[in-house]
Amino acid sequence: MMIKRTTYTALAVFMLGAVSATPGFAQSVPPYGAPISIERAKQVAAAALAEMRKKGFEMTVAIVDSGNNLVYLERSNQAGIGTIDAALGKAKAANGIKTPTKTIEDMILHNNQSNLLAVPGAFPVEGGVPLVADGQVIGAIGVSGGMPADDGAIANTGAKAL
Repeated sequence: MMIKRTTYTALAVFMLGAVSATPGFAQSVPPYGAPISIERAKQVAAAALAEMRKKGFEMTVAIVDSGNNLVYLERSNQAGIGTIDAALGKAKAANGIKTPTKTIEDMILHNNQSNLLAVPGAFPVEGGVPLVADGQVIGAIGVSGGMPADDGAIANTGAKAL
């Protein structure tokens, strides 16, 4: 557990340095808060799953707490088995860097920072979004099963439900 926390801390420090060096990108990074409760995790997941069904997708939704522990996971019947690990990886990466995974993707694609591919725990695919309540990161949501933009849209819908 200590190794994972250290890896995510190193990733966060690296990303913060890389993000602050990115022209036109300014962001305040919120502190971690108390872990998301199962009730709030279900609230976030319910909003994401409702949007998923509305759009006719088959996906997996994973919610981790601020300590990167899985709190809730739901896979629709026809979502691929591989979407489980992908959704969880996106949630953990978004929580670990306190930033959407789309940021990692954009830094690789648009800022020529392919070195981020070598960072353990980095998940450079859209679909992971931190969950922020009262100005603190209380966890993250990860969604997998569609195209990256669709995964991101569903994750953002869930995150907005807090």
